Amino acid sequence: MKRHTRQTSTLRADRYGRRITHQLDNNLVALHPDIAERLRIAREQAVAHHRVVLVRSVASVQGSLPSSELALSGGWWSRLSTMFPLAILVVGLICISVLEDEQLAHELADVDTELLTDELPPSAYVDPGFAKFLQLKGRD
Repeated sequence: MKRHTRQTSTLRADRYGRRITHQLDNNLVALHPDIAERLRIAREQAVAHHRVVLVRSVASVQGSLPSSELALSGGWWSRLSTMFPLAILVVGLICISVLEDEQLAHELADVDTELLTDELPPSAYVDPGFAKFLQLKGRD
């Protein structure tokens, strides 16, 4: 019911505007050029305003579609597609973390292997005299 009254009021306003436009067009010859120019600018502004109102009303009609029509255009598929890049990012970060942990473990294992297979006992590396020995040997 509201929609019908809104349409009739819009039709009445359009008819009224057409009548005024017709009257102005008939009396345009008798008007001063400055007044005619101001009226032309006012008409252009009114038409531009009417176009903006039409665009807004069309957008509001599209925004008030039933949820079943919106579900066809998006719904859980669109939510899933927006979550997909996030999931890939998380999986990638986990893989990088695991690979870095493995690389660190391999490096530590290599150092331990070098220490254990060396001719010196591990306690020699802690000895302050050994550090001095390495410095002197490095100079030679």
